[in-house]
Amino acid sequence: MPAGMQEIRLVPALVASGVFLATYVGILSGKIHRATVSIVGAAAMVAAGTWLHFYSDAAAFRSVDFNTIALLFGMMIVVGVLQRTGLFAYLAVRAAQLTRGNPVLLACALGLLTALLSTMLDNVTTIIVVAPVTLSVAGLLGLSPIPLLLGEVLLSNIGGVATLIGDPPNILIGSAAGFTFNDMLIHLAPVALVAALVAQSLLVFVFRRDLRAGRPAGDAVAALDAKAALVSPKQARQVLVILGATILLYLLHGDLGIGPGLVALIGASAALLWVRPSIEEVVKSVEWDVLVFFVGLFVIVGGLAAAGVLDLVATAIGALTAHGMLVAAIVFLWASAALSSVVGSIPLTMVMIPIVLSLRSGGLDVGPLWWALAIGAGFGGNGTPIGSAAGVLILSIGERTGFPISFRQWLRGGLPTTVASCLVGSLVVILAVHFGWF
Repeated sequence: MPAGMQEIRLVPALVASGVFLATYVGILSGKIHRATVSIVGAAAMVAAGTWLHFYSDAAAFRSVDFNTIALLFGMMIVVGVLQRTGLFAYLAVRAAQLTRGNPVLLACALGLLTALLSTMLDNVTTIIVVAPVTLSVAGLLGLSPIPLLLGEVLLSNIGGVATLIGDPPNILIGSAAGFTFNDMLIHLAPVALVAALVAQSLLVFVFRRDLRAGRPAGDAVAALDAKAALVSPKQARQVLVILGATILLYLLHGDLGIGPGLVALIGASAALLWVRPSIEEVVKSVEWDVLVFFVGLFVIVGGLAAAGVLDLVATAIGALTAHGMLVAAIVFLWASAALSSVVGSIPLTMVMIPIVLSLRSGGLDVGPLWWALAIGAGFGGNGTPIGSAAGVLILSIGERTGFPISFRQWLRGGLPTTVASCLVGSLVVILAVHFGWF
């Protein structure tokens, strides 16, 4: 190959990688708001791509996953309308009463409930629903909500691995591999269940001092009137009906031929038309910085893909099949986890799928690789705050409510959770390959 051709391919890859790394460092430093860093990084990526002829503004526009943006936007509106009815305050009082004000029991109840909800709802919707309740009940107990919020977002990513519709990467994998809902449930639900229990135990241990810092409030909590917190019961019932119908549409959206983003917009439209809330108040409930951040991040990752960086990494991983399917599956799992924590689970999955399909077309039995990818991408999203959409959302919620989550705090809970859940997944993959389950 001529040296000039090598240089043409090498320079875009180096420049795109440099822009991505600079953006990533800027996001993690916290000195400038991550949405600002994301947009600056996106502009730099498009400018570099245009100059070096590997990425255009049109390609950048196509790299934005508007289905994800619509999903975030629509569910933010639905939950914003629901929050103003007082339902979340009511649920907070009830949760505190059921756990008798015990912070450890509360953390376990909210964490495992979040994991369960994430099997049927996407992770972002689950966090949007659960976070306001958590903030309210933490206020009642005089407890920092950070350990509770962190536990919920980490367990939402783990729980989402259990089903076809629980996590966007699973939707992509199921479509590409031809897996049914039951296929994903049988193979992945046991892994997610064990990983969730292990993760919850780890989180209780890691945040044990924070959870003990709440004031004893058993008698005071028992005396609270939960019904008094429900400001508008009629509107709460209306929005709950809409939310239930929206969840039903999520379950059926594949058969109906519509995307999850459109489902969320339908739910938001129904809430606005039926409840008729103040549009000014509804607009305030939208996490605009989260939407801006994701638009910029999609553009940046699109530039990495256009420069061939992600394909290079994925191809190198695919070559490991020469050492045996078990070795390839384990490396695939851990590499997917590591990469998804950096570039995000959705872009990572979109890059890995063509590699697996290519190996399948070559006559290989790639079943273990599909399951390893689902486990690695789903669990790996917990590695950093930007590894999943739910992680970015919880950062924004924490900042807006006066409880910012630092990168160190995230690693304190996220790193051991990621490692432990991936170890569980690895053990299952080893057993499954050995006994022919996958």
